[in-house]
Amino acid sequence: MNMIRPLGELIRDWRQRRHLTQLDLAGLADTSTRHISFIETGRSLPSRAMLMRLADRLDVPLRDRNVLMTAAGLAPMYSERRLDDPAMAQAQAAIDLVLAGHEPYPALAVDRHWNLVAANRAVAALLQGAAEALLQPPVNVLRLSLHPDGVAPRIVNLGQWRAHILHRLRHQADATGDAVLAALYDELAAYPAPADEPSTSGAPAVVVPLRLRTAAGELSFISTTTVFGTPMDITLAEIAIESFFPADAATAQALKMLAATTL
Repeated sequence: MNMIRPLGELIRDWRQRRHLTQLDLAGLADTSTRHISFIETGRSLPSRAMLMRLADRLDVPLRDRNVLMTAAGLAPMYSERRLDDPAMAQAQAAIDLVLAGHEPYPALAVDRHWNLVAANRAVAALLQGAAEALLQPPVNVLRLSLHPDGVAPRIVNLGQWRAHILHRLRHQADATGDAVLAALYDELAAYPAPADEPSTSGAPAVVVPLRLRTAAGELSFISTTTVFGTPMDITLAEIAIESFFPADAATAQALKMLAATTL
């Protein structure tokens, strides 16, 4: 049975995770440092409005906001439905529309742990040669990308791409405190590191291309991440759409030719 930790401990953990002092948080939440201190030590219980303000200023995910509400003795605010729930039909349709609209370029939707939720038809070209075991649901796209039996052997700039993925995952795990993400990071970091992997001491590149060997030649992509704005459902809040764009004219032309024969 999961034990709910005291509210004050949870608030303190989120504040420290965001690298804020009590004074910083008090200023952001328009309250006193004394009040923040009293909340964190359990000497004071915030009102529902103050708790939601603190959660907002601390950028607490919806799933964890429900935990805060429960710890405060309040009813959770956010629902969590499966994506195939009839009530989520409109959201599912929106995801499908975005993915299909991105063709002939690859795009996929993932959950908070980077498990595949949906993908458009162009993604298949990226997965050629991956071991069948890695393609069985639930498919974790980061594992699939970096596993020696996955896409990794066909990534031309594997060292650069691996460093980019690990940096992003480490930041996400630290920001959320999610134990599953932390374990995934440890797993991926243990995979053999290529000789061309850049030093982790330098600043990460702003844009890191994915350069992939395929039957159509070397393809180069840049990617963007899209999330739903102001969702009220936990499932929807935790979905991200990863869209890959051609980084050069040759890739764009190759994808259009591939689409003409396969899509």
